[in-house]
Amino acid sequence: MTEDELGQDPKSLQDARLASLDERLRRAQAEETARSGKAGPASYRGESEGARILTVLVSYPVGSALIGYAIDRMAGTHGIWVAMLFVGFGLAMWQVWKSSQRSGPDRPRKD
Repeated sequence: MTEDELGQDPKSLQDARLASLDERLRRAQAEETARSGKAGPASYRGESEGARILTVLVSYPVGSALIGYAIDRMAGTHGIWVAMLFVGFGLAMWQVWKSSQRSGPDRPRKD
């Protein structure tokens, strides 16, 4: 009788039950995927793109406004932070536009 490194018979009843359980689990996961309409890890691409766009739309204007505020404080002026806020918003829109041109549903990304 041939034994594996765990000291069990590879053709034992327990191994057959585990293989049967694995197969049933695979079938159940496939049925759930088909029923729910989710495609697994590939479906997360849209979510990650959305999160990246949201991050850009928030961080660019806030970062630019903070830089403008620092310039205001050092130069002793007022209002540069507002101009920098609009510059940051413009840069964010440009970045989102570039991202939308780079990746579409029918085009591969060109990173």
